[in-house]
Amino acid sequence: MSGDVTVLITVTGPDRPGVSSVLFTALTRHGVELLDVEQVVIQGRLTLGTLVATDRDPEGLQEAIEQSMATVGMSVHITVQRASQADRESELRRASTHVVVVLGQPITARAFGEVARALAEVGANIDSIRRVADYPVTGLELMVSPDPNDHVDYPHGALRAKLVEVAASVGVDVAVERVGLARRSKRLIVFDVDSTLITGEVIEMLAAKAGDEAQEEVRAVTEAAMRGELDFTESLRRRVSVLAGLPVSVLDEVADSLELTPGARTTIRTLKRLGYRCGVVSGGFTTVVRRLVDELGLDFCAANELEVVDGKLTGQVVGSDGEIIDRAGKAVALRRFAQEYDIPLEQCVAVGDGANDIDMLSTAGLGVAFNAKPALREVADTALSVPYLDVVLFVLGITRDEVEVADAAEGLLRRVPLVP
Repeated sequence: MSGDVTVLITVTGPDRPGVSSVLFTALTRHGVELLDVEQVVIQGRLTLGTLVATDRDPEGLQEAIEQSMATVGMSVHITVQRASQADRESELRRASTHVVVVLGQPITARAFGEVARALAEVGANIDSIRRVADYPVTGLELMVSPDPNDHVDYPHGALRAKLVEVAASVGVDVAVERVGLARRSKRLIVFDVDSTLITGEVIEMLAAKAGDEAQEEVRAVTEAAMRGELDFTESLRRRVSVLAGLPVSVLDEVADSLELTPGARTTIRTLKRLGYRCGVVSGGFTTVVRRLVDELGLDFCAANELEVVDGKLTGQVVGSDGEIIDRAGKAVALRRFAQEYDIPLEQCVAVGDGANDIDMLSTAGLGVAFNAKPALREVADTALSVPYLDVVLFVLGITRDEVEVADAAEGLLRRVPLVP
């Protein structure tokens, strides 16, 4: 078939069984070549787009389609255009190069409009849009490519920088990744613990056992370290020193009081279903972190050890296997676990919130800053500002519908009401 005429058929109307069957029966009778097809249903309304090529009578094809669609109560719009084979092949070869995930509570028309405008300004064309989540946030996934009329590709960094700037101004988060196997082949994920996998800071909970003054001192040092204003190793030693003299039983007391970040269980459960290796690398303490490993069924962990003499904390940290898990140590631990499981770093994901996570996120193939300080947001591939850890799933291309179908099959499906 020479296919010197292309016909774009757009069918709209109430979603019902049999619409596609009726359309393609009509197309079959006319012996067309199918070039592309896409369908979306929004609130029970169907939009079905089909691009075909034909070397026969396009007017007869148009009439047949209109009559067929009328039998099922659907409206149809048809565009006929003469095009060469080279033109058609060129169009078909153009594929999306990046995926942009927009997340918000909610995503307003203004916010989405600004994101779309920013894409246009850097020469990016939106090829398709789909919803990936309606809970606990709204998530939209945009497949984008260079403008077909502009043969100059846009740099990945420029695209991300532009979108991050715009998103911050309109109150949404954006994640930008290259399309391809790399996005869909992640196999290992590592989480920071404090203010990432759990809602609080363990060192502050321990310091509270030593009194208000100790707790305030630890909080001030922690905040300075997370902002990148203080070396993490030194800050860790200063904070741990206030724990001197506390009974070792306080570690179990704090471990019993930990609160997981909303969505943490869903995130780990979903990723493990998909075969991910999941674990934690923390500047916190092994005795406390081990509780999370056992509770969530994590595959690995790395954390620091608190020195204990005669049943009391000495105020000294001795590290894990003699090594302090600090900013550099977190990246070393990630590399070690990736090597143990024979997983390339490009297929690893790291999620954290503070400046001490910079090296770890930079080492992973995808670094996600979760409610993070500015120092980390600046270097992360993606920055999230909502308090739900399962939003990480949407960045990885996993939809809420897929999560809930799997949960329902195991009798685990539920939606916790969100606090305004």
